[in-house]
Amino acid sequence: SRLGILIVRHLKRLERVILGYLEVSDGPEEEARLGILETLQCTIEHAWPRMPCRLPVLLKALLRLLWDVHTERGPTPEPVRAALLHRATQCLILLDRCSQGQVKVLLEGVHSSCKENRVRECLRKVQEST
Repeated sequence: SRLGILIVRHLKRLERVILGYLEVSDGPEEEARLGILETLQCTIEHAWPRMPCRLPVLLKALLRLLWDVHTERGPTPEPVRAALLHRATQCLILLDRCSQGQVKVLLEGVHSSCKENRVRECLRKVQEST
């Protein structure tokens, strides 16, 4: 947050780091994933003009995270799972806002074909956000 809009100078490298952390579970407390979702949220807020071109990669990673968190049957406590799903949903909402609704359009087919209630609930929140 200290860099503000100057974060765009480092977006390519930061994107690789964010994607790497989102892919791998780091134990029951998921501290790294929660931290990187907070970093992604802050990055989207500060570098929103540059986010639409990164939308396909970030959307795919966030959807994969939602699915992995929902289907993973590890030792992660329920409050941690809920926090991961909430933060990922918040990032999707921010991405939708900075891309003038493109996320909602792209998620229409996913929402209708998804059978998992928790994932559907996250997607519904994105669809209903203003």
